[in-house]
Amino acid sequence: MVNNISELNNNILAFFNKYPVMGKKHLDYLDFCKVVNLKLNKSHLTAEGLNEIRSIVNSMNSKR
Repeated sequence: MVNNISELNNNILAFFNKYPVMGKKHLDYLDFCKVVNLKLNKSHLTAEGLNEIRSIVNSMNSKR
């Protein structure tokens, strides 16, 4: 169980970096990593960062 973004980065993403996701979901994982990094850098607090996150999310999963 993770309670904040840094735990997500240190535990979950570290695991999936060590044991990568295979197939087309790998691209979604990479996009998810971008969003986590934007949140860690506090970019989501600006309008530009929030728009970038929205753009990434809108291109994930079946929208590729």
